Amino acid sequence: MKINYLVLNRRKLIFLFFSSIMGLFDRTIKADQPGTENWALTNEEWKNRLSTEAYSVLRKEGTERPFTSLLNSEKRDGTFYCAGCELALFSSKTKFDSGTGWPSFWDHLPKAIDTKLDFKLIVPRTEYHCSRCGGHQGHVFPDGPKPTGKRYCNNGVALIFQPN
Repeated sequence: MKINYLVLNRRKLIFLFFSSIMGLFDRTIKADQPGTENWALTNEEWKNRLSTEAYSVLRKEGTERPFTSLLNSEKRDGTFYCAGCELALFSSKTKFDSGTGWPSFWDHLPKAIDTKLDFKLIVPRTEYHCSRCGGHQGHVFPDGPKPTGKRYCNNGVALIFQPN
């Protein structure tokens, strides 16, 4: 029994160590916003609304292949919207070339995203979703440019770009 207790404590310490390095403790999951109930669609309704690839990313938390999105090289002024519900998520003013193959931003628009921890790759990552429809967008990492130092690494298929 004592060994199991020590193992659990070590696991907790390792988790805390990696979480603090990755800056995960400053992330919060926002409360439901008004209007989210209008986006409680069935899987069939989402499949009819979205392309196969967008459905895989937005509803099943998939990831598109890097360097496949035209939005990765988008440089015009404008706004990036959720492909699921068209909520404004990012301004082009916060977009930067991260070299990762996915559209990247150093900040999001106010009240646009919710976050949660993702353990799919064993090491915890912060996953973010559209705050209105819950559509998976990507992951946030602590290696972005100033002023935030964050990199919101977004699936291009989960976005719609509207130039100004």
